[in-house]
Amino acid sequence: MKKVGLPLLILLMGALYIFVVPSEPHAVKLLFKLVPMWLVIAYAYVRMPTPWKSAHWLLLTGLFFCMLGDGLLGWFVVGLSAFLVGHLFYLASFWREHRPSRLRSAAIVPIACFAVYMGWELVHALARDDKHALVFPVLLYIAVISLMAWSAIRTGKTWAIVGGLLFLASDAILSWNLFVSDVAYAGVLIMTTYYVAQFCIAHSIRTTAAPTPIPKGAARLPS
Repeated sequence: MKKVGLPLLILLMGALYIFVVPSEPHAVKLLFKLVPMWLVIAYAYVRMPTPWKSAHWLLLTGLFFCMLGDGLLGWFVVGLSAFLVGHLFYLASFWREHRPSRLRSAAIVPIACFAVYMGWELVHALARDDKHALVFPVLLYIAVISLMAWSAIRTGKTWAIVGGLLFLASDAILSWNLFVSDVAYAGVLIMTTYYVAQFCIAHSIRTTAAPTPIPKGAARLPS
């Protein structure tokens, strides 16, 4: 069930929310929005390896807070805060699993450039619409989610990397559509990338990074 059933159920419920469930009544729409995340949390839990490590519980807690963010996003700052806490848990989890290399560390450069560009555009859009109170929360969120994506890259885990980058993309589309200008098919793009990102992050709870190559000529220590 956990290897095939849950992923298929997540796919089905996610597609049902995105393409089938009408926007009204709002309570029903919100319920269907949360169901895929409940299933993703369950999927991560059944995939948790034994013995459990702090990194696993941190990731699971991050999923929980992101689920809260889904439900609370109608109160934008409250929902944003829940997502921010979730990203901090992801960051802490990925940092405990990091396998640094020069290439992975250098990924901070394009991510930082992207964060600066998004921050610049969003600040100008918020100022234009006289939403100055949102500037600090939005900039803080951009900084945290960018660090989360970078920390995912530093794990060397393919699933974590894909999940972190897709989450960054999903939130970029959401914020651009919300504050800067309309994005075509924004709802579909935001939720598709979001659900796939969360599934990839949940799946990464049991994956391992590729071993760090031993420098040529270095002595191999006995295990």
